[in-house]
Amino acid sequence: MPADSSAGRTQGWTTPADLRTLSLKAWSSGALLRELLDPSGAYPRRRALKRPTAAALLRDYAAARAWAAGLFDAAGPFTLETTEVGRNTIGANHLPSAVVFVSAQDEIAFAGKAGDAARFVELAEGLAGLDPMFRAWALRRPLKLLDLGADALTAGRIALWLRDNPEPGVYVRQLSLPGVHTKFIEGNRTVIDELLGTLSAETAAGDAPEAAAVLEAAVEQMAGVEQAAGVAAEAGSLLGQPSPRTPAARFAARHGFLHPPELVRFRSLDAALQLLGNARDVTVTADAFSTMTLPVTKVLITENLVNFLALPERPGTLAIYGGGYGFSSLRDAAWLRDCEVLYWGDVDTHGFQILDQLRAVHPHVVSVLMDEATLLAHRDVWGSEPAPSTAALDRLTAGEAALYEKLQNDAHGRAVRLEQELIRWDWASARLLG
Repeated sequence: MPADSSAGRTQGWTTPADLRTLSLKAWSSGALLRELLDPSGAYPRRRALKRPTAAALLRDYAAARAWAAGLFDAAGPFTLETTEVGRNTIGANHLPSAVVFVSAQDEIAFAGKAGDAARFVELAEGLAGLDPMFRAWALRRPLKLLDLGADALTAGRIALWLRDNPEPGVYVRQLSLPGVHTKFIEGNRTVIDELLGTLSAETAAGDAPEAAAVLEAAVEQMAGVEQAAGVAAEAGSLLGQPSPRTPAARFAARHGFLHPPELVRFRSLDAALQLLGNARDVTVTADAFSTMTLPVTKVLITENLVNFLALPERPGTLAIYGGGYGFSSLRDAAWLRDCEVLYWGDVDTHGFQILDQLRAVHPHVVSVLMDEATLLAHRDVWGSEPAPSTAALDRLTAGEAALYEKLQNDAHGRAVRLEQELIRWDWASARLLG
């Protein structure tokens, strides 16, 4: 009858299941896979065991015996060291004191990951076959390589193409490589950038530890850039800065691809105002919008599409649809400075951050329906903001700043937000465009 592998768990003695948990932890950190490509000298690896004491043998000899039998039964991927216990009390007993994995392969097999490990080695060799420097990336991101599978090789081919074709001046759609299409690149931008980073690292191809260190620094730097850009995009779309707004646009700019221009959608609220024939709802490029001269005196900017479409008629007034954090397209529209500009955003911390950044270019913008009275009148439809902003904003009015601080400090409840589309229309229409 096989020994109970859980024997000794309640006493705190190390069981085969405990050992497997440790091995799986080493697997999940990527350490075991790295050992296959770049042995660190950690093997043979010895793991000490928590084992019965002489007093425990006296108290429950049967439990100690079952515990030891469980370890001996599990041996194979590892060998057992033993030590003598209880000579002066119950009599000499040789109990397991440590396990020893002779090689990383042995511990991988014990963790039940031999098949995955073989696939990893195959993929790493495939990448290195494209360029030896890719080996450094496989060391840095072993689990990502496994997760990507053959897609990692496709990403590697793209990285090589980008190295050999700087500033291609075409759309990503026009990149003619086997198995490569726009959606693939959009889904693997970070990996492509990381692989390209290994090719530009000034490190000897065979010096994997140094290459990995250089790559790690490059990846961390890239992650920092993307994180900063991403935060800005969610909080105002880099308004007032020349940087591209979306991750796809940043990737295109970084590698010299063309990218579709930003668009501005606007709607005349004045039936007498002619925009383009009889059209009253028009979309143009941001560049074209910046050069327009329209006979309007008031502009209302809103993020929500239905609000944009439902706004009432008003002489000399134009509505602009921001589409949620889409206001970088208004950066160069200097003619807006001659208009009264209203901004209607969500009553939450990011709504105020967008307002603050919009004022960086158009300081005269006035907020509407972003006040405490509106917030408190709609308590029944409050939501929760997933990641409230902690940014210091210095372009808010005193009232706006006070409400922003209350939202940050949870004065009305935890992470309170009021989305603009949930404001009652009678309340909104009475206060808009007055």
